Amino acid sequence: MHARLKETQRAADCRASAVFMLSGTGTTTYLLAICVSFREEVFTDSHPKTDCSPSRCIVLALIRSDDIDRRVRLASFEFLTQLRERVGEVMPRDALVAGFTFEGHRVPLMSPQGIFTPARCEMPLSITTVPVVPGKERPYEDEVSEESIQYRYRGTDPNHRDNALLRKAMLNRVPLVYFHGIVPGRYQAEWPVYVVGDDSKALTFTILVDKVVSFGDGSDRFADDRSDARRRYITAVVQKRLHQRTFRQRVIAAYQEHCAICRLRHDKLLEAAHILPDGHPQGMPVVPNGIALCKLHHAAFDCHILGITPDYEVEIRDDVLTERDGPMLLHGLQGFHGAVIHAPKHESKRPNREFLAERYELFRRLA
Repeated sequence: MHARLKETQRAADCRASAVFMLSGTGTTTYLLAICVSFREEVFTDSHPKTDCSPSRCIVLALIRSDDIDRRVRLASFEFLTQLRERVGEVMPRDALVAGFTFEGHRVPLMSPQGIFTPARCEMPLSITTVPVVPGKERPYEDEVSEESIQYRYRGTDPNHRDNALLRKAMLNRVPLVYFHGIVPGRYQAEWPVYVVGDDSKALTFTILVDKVVSFGDGSDRFADDRSDARRRYITAVVQKRLHQRTFRQRVIAAYQEHCAICRLRHDKLLEAAHILPDGHPQGMPVVPNGIALCKLHHAAFDCHILGITPDYEVEIRDDVLTERDGPMLLHGLQGFHGAVIHAPKHESKRPNREFLAERYELFRRLA
């Protein structure tokens, strides 16, 4: 088996999936599933390499051919990997509800219930936190911190079927998918996640994110203190990514998916610029502290080549305004001097004028 693992290491390129048939006792067949999603050696001699980038995941599992639950989980992880390659980090809810086909059966990945166990699984496959909608109360206030995800019970009965099944997943150390709502209809998926704690008094489960998919049988080499430290570190990285992704999606949605200055509509070229930075006492990740800008104007705003007055007027720094270069400088920056940004119609989503005044004062000082 070790030789085969080494053989898989050498063959790892971009994304590959390998399944080896192993002889078992009697009529039972076991499958050793190894899924690789990156261009480098997968295993060292002692433990797997770990990377927190969203495109990387290691799967190591001994699976019986009749273990439908485990096979469905690995199939769902592969489906999500392919979906992320097609649509990006933030996925449409419709695609997640539609799910994928497994041996002739449709397997949805989420449902209106936060704790979701599809018909083909014995334990929950996914848990979901719905997005924040202004003016609307969420059914459950899950907490995503740098330490962990505190996921609320369904209802107040610890023995509710969904709670009991999620507790079973914890005891069996089963990997799940966590869907975090960014904006209505759009979710970021993180997998694998593990239930590592259960507090019946607080009515919460503790969830940690990992990059190693393993199951809680005797062959699980990763259920130790090192895996807990790794999972807490990865969870902290994920929390920051969720924070950034949520801010970006909400700001860009408020500006109807275009740059506030040049009206560019290409999503991959749009970013959410902070008016007051993260480290500022008022630099909160809220829409009034953000402006949707294309990559060019975001960079110009951040390095104080471009300023925005409290009256939403664009100013280009004097030395850049008089500089002579090519058409990009002329039309991309100088041509917008004196223009008024395209702000959201709703006053609650427009840039905070006091924040702009402070940022504009900094722009003038540096200019």
